Amino acid sequence: MIKGLCLATIWSEDLNNLLPFYRDVVGLTPGLETPGFVILGDPAGPSLALGTHSEVHGPSRDPARHMVGLETDDIVVETSRLKSQGVEFIEEPTDAGGDGGVRVATFKDPEGNLVQLLQFSA
Repeated sequence: MIKGLCLATIWSEDLNNLLPFYRDVVGLTPGLETPGFVILGDPAGPSLALGTHSEVHGPSRDPARHMVGLETDDIVVETSRLKSQGVEFIEEPTDAGGDGGVRVATFKDPEGNLVQLLQFSA
């Protein structure tokens, strides 16, 4: 039986193009590191991975095709913090779905991949 999401990976021509951004700017903690591959967060739970892949070259050609969602408890504070570090946002915090159940903000990583901050209402 398939249980659900375990790991999402963003591949790069060189892991070192992305790791400093996700670790030092976004603030995700490496839970497992090997040459050319790192899992950010708890490897036993849903996690984000970054890795070097021989078939990936240059910036993302279709950055809207796949988006990683990172949960936050204060989307306004995190958006401001990331902007102060030079992160480019293409969507400011917005109520998604119209019911106020989730707020979304979207930014670009150094290779142009789109990443979303998500804040769910209590």
